[in-house]
Amino acid sequence: MNEHYWQELKEDLQQGCSKKDHPFRYATFATLGLDRIPRLRTIVLREMNPEDMELLFYTDSRSKKILHIKENKQVSLLFYNPDKLMQLRIEGIAIQEKDPKIVQQHREGVAASSRKDYTTKAAPGSEIGNPDQVEYLDRGDFFTLVRIYPFKIEYLKLKRPTHLRVRYSKVKDGDGWKSEFLVP
Repeated sequence: MNEHYWQELKEDLQQGCSKKDHPFRYATFATLGLDRIPRLRTIVLREMNPEDMELLFYTDSRSKKILHIKENKQVSLLFYNPDKLMQLRIEGIAIQEKDPKIVQQHREGVAASSRKDYTTKAAPGSEIGNPDQVEYLDRGDFFTLVRIYPFKIEYLKLKRPTHLRVRYSKVKDGDGWKSEFLVP
């Protein structure tokens, strides 16, 4: 396997979780809407397990992305690092975390000011007259976790004289990943 590039992408994903100014902190997350139209939004990468490449982000359990995941668990993520001219495209299976203890552990790690984002009375995307009309719950929240289990990762590095593209695919019925170079 193309170990050098594999290690680089893993390190960048890990830094995206730990360094607030790292470009991989934010990713474009894609689901397929109920009307079969791709839906894109930005998520904040919160955790990455380098052993199985599992990724994790937080969301409101009433958001459309949760509805889309229940309908179709296959999702995509796009990361871009403009300093390195490096792009990662990740395809995987998304699962909403159901274990209340795990959700609570993560909830406790969220700053109180950010926890407010999960306490709106109306669901995200609900229509309001103006931004001052957002109402919040006095207690409780809709905080939840989504785990992404990748099965394909494409690494693209724009460089001269030749761009570089590598596809990593999860080995079926086994551990590990296989890789092959692609035409950029």
